[in-house]
Amino acid sequence: MLKISGKTKALGLLGWPVEHSLSPAMHNAAFKRLGLDCCYLTFPVKPEFLKDAVRAVRALNLAGVNVTMPHKENVIPLLDRVDADASFIGAVNTIVNVNRKLIGYNTDGRGFMKSLSEARISVKNKNVLIVGAGGASRAIGFYLAKKASALFIYDIDRKKAGKLIRDLNRIRRNVFSFSFQPSAVSIQLNDIDIIINATPLGLKKGDPLPVDINLLKPRHVVCDLIYKKTALLDKASKKGCKTLNGLGMLLWQGVFAFELWTGKKPPVEVMRKALVRNL
Repeated sequence: MLKISGKTKALGLLGWPVEHSLSPAMHNAAFKRLGLDCCYLTFPVKPEFLKDAVRAVRALNLAGVNVTMPHKENVIPLLDRVDADASFIGAVNTIVNVNRKLIGYNTDGRGFMKSLSEARISVKNKNVLIVGAGGASRAIGFYLAKKASALFIYDIDRKKAGKLIRDLNRIRRNVFSFSFQPSAVSIQLNDIDIIINATPLGLKKGDPLPVDINLLKPRHVVCDLIYKKTALLDKASKKGCKTLNGLGMLLWQGVFAFELWTGKKPPVEVMRKALVRNL
C-alpha cells in the first residue's frame, strides 16, 4: 500500500467514465518502486464539469493529470500552454502543472510507435490503413505519416476523415482516403500492409468488426488500439496475421507521461506487470 502523507503529490485521470482504467495500478506501482511520495487516482468528470475540473487541478495544485475520452480535444482551450506536437494533433492526454501553469502534451502517438518497435513491427516502406478518424487516429497518424510509405484513413464520417487527411498532409503529402465500397475494398487491401483499428468497435461483445475478416491475408499486420484481445485480433490471428493490441500503447504513453511529471525514468517492467495483473 502507498503511504499517504501531508506532502504526498496527487495525480490522476480526468475522463468519463474512468472506473475501468488501468492507469492507477500502473502509475502507483511505479511510484512505489521508486519511493516517490505520489499517488494516482481517477476523477470521473462529466463533460459539463470539465472546466471546473481543470480549475481544480490548478487550485488543488495537483502535480499533473492524464486526460481521456471525451475530454482530450475540449481541454486544450483551458490550458496555459500546449506542446507543439499536441497542438498539431489537436488533442491532449497529459497535463503537467508547473507552478500552477498547466501545460498540455500528447504521449499517445509516441506510445503507439514505441509499442510497434517493441513488437518488431516496422512501418518504413509500408502502406498503413487506420480505421477511424478520431483523437486516437490523429495522435498516431501524426507519427505514421512521417514514417510510412503511404497512410490511408477511413471513417464512416467522410467529413471527419477528410479533415484529418488534409491536416496530416501538411506533414507529408502521403495521406489518402480509403473506401470500403465492395467494388474497391479487396483491391485496395491488397496494397495495405498494416491495418489499425482506432474505433471503439470491439469494446462491447457483439460489436461489428471494423474490417471484413475474409479480406485479410496472412501477410497483413493487424493492430487494435483497444487494450484487450478483441474479436478482430482473434479472427485475424486465426487467419495467420501478426496481431498487436493496445496494451503496449497504454504502457508507453504512461511511461512518457510519468517522465514529464517526475523528470525520472520509470520502472517500465513494473508498470507492464501491473497492467497485466489488473487486466
